[in-house]
Amino acid sequence: GAYLSGSLLGKHKLFPRISPAKSWEGSIGGGIIVCLVAWLMAYVDHNNVLENFGATSTGLTTLQWIGLGLVVVFFGTWGDLVESLFKRTLGVKDSGNILPGHGGMLDRFDSSLMAIPAVVVYVMSVTM
Repeated sequence: GAYLSGSLLGKHKLFPRISPAKSWEGSIGGGIIVCLVAWLMAYVDHNNVLENFGATSTGLTTLQWIGLGLVVVFFGTWGDLVESLFKRTLGVKDSGNILPGHGGMLDRFDSSLMAIPAVVVYVMSVTM
């Protein structure tokens, strides 16, 4: 969502010195799409849509699902920017050459490095 909205509408750079391709429009568009998907996940969760596949309800409210999505957006973007800052500071274009043209393996997981711990803290705090 962020990529599509940023490439179509992106005019204002988020942090051009760190990651010149990211825009505010992409970040906001990604956040909106995440909120819509979180609302859809809340619907699926509350109506036991996946009950036939052995899934059980998470117990999260719709607002908590949307909050979870926003936590992922914020901390995922932060993780990506931190990894980009590391690469710029070290003067390297890629963090490895296992996936040529993709910025390295770390680029596949940089958003998760900050988002996963934040999600764990968020879910634990809203469910306890």
